[in-house]
Amino acid sequence: MEFTAQDYKKGQPRWCPGCGDHFFLASLHKAMAEIGVEPWNTAVISGIGCSSRLPHYMATYGMNTIHGRAAAIATGAKVANPNLTVWQISGDGDGLAIGGNHFIHANRRNINLNMILLNNRIYGLTKGQYSPTSPRGFVSKSSPYGTVEDPFRPAELCFGARGHFFARTVATDGQHTISVLKAANAHKGASVVEVLQNCVIFNNGCHDAVYNKAGREENAIYVEHGKPLIFGKDREFGLVQEGFGLKIVKIGENGITEKDILVHDAHCEDNTLQTKLALMGNGDGFPVALGVIRDVEAPTYDDCVSAQIEEVKAAKKYHNFAELLETNDIWEVK
Repeated sequence: MEFTAQDYKKGQPRWCPGCGDHFFLASLHKAMAEIGVEPWNTAVISGIGCSSRLPHYMATYGMNTIHGRAAAIATGAKVANPNLTVWQISGDGDGLAIGGNHFIHANRRNINLNMILLNNRIYGLTKGQYSPTSPRGFVSKSSPYGTVEDPFRPAELCFGARGHFFARTVATDGQHTISVLKAANAHKGASVVEVLQNCVIFNNGCHDAVYNKAGREENAIYVEHGKPLIFGKDREFGLVQEGFGLKIVKIGENGITEKDILVHDAHCEDNTLQTKLALMGNGDGFPVALGVIRDVEAPTYDDCVSAQIEEVKAAKKYHNFAELLETNDIWEVK
């Protein structure tokens, strides 16, 4: 059965004009159509925030739940119905502040969820307070003199929690977002996709360096497993390993050829180089890495729970509640 993006659409989105949520929603509809999982076998679960309104605009099962608890509720849905395809939608505030504990444990357990983190580095719904991803010195309504905190970096949290899939895309880069979402869905286990997007009201321009095509040509690198790490408008730059870090080189200078460029390995279990890639682009002169940065196979929590249940059932004399009752003494009252 074939589907179109229209089969997954519902309602009229109520976000500010120009909000990154509009761009992402359109990409999600298209990705779901290309993936081909039926709308009635799909659930979209969110917490609280501007981005968490997204389930209202999906013709699938959906839950707009409570603040920070999207991962917990998505976990329950997936374990109760392993055949359900579950997409969890969170903003940087909802997912990494009050929901931070659930985020790291969903990754640690490796629950088969598609976890989307829409990152605009601000609390939008509550009108402009700094969030866990706002940079040090960021001026907001809750930090009028600049925040004195260092931000979370989502990839670092994911990897620190032994996460097995991490990808990054930009909301305005539609085709790339679709490809990343498809890759996340194909991964069996907890997949985290960080989506860089602007809040046009309270933090407009926070991702300007990569928000349009010209910016990405200058300031981003698209990583792909098995491909050399080359970037630049004319693909003139590359990344090589230097000691324990990375170094930018120009192809054609000092005898550097494409063969010298580091090849991306998203499937490497050791995340050292993947972490280096994921943390680039924070004013360090390196490009922002976009694409699937880590994609490693591992047992999933939901499969292990199901297998354990079957194993225990096979060893028991009873397999359901009625059989359990019959294992005890029975009196027939007439």
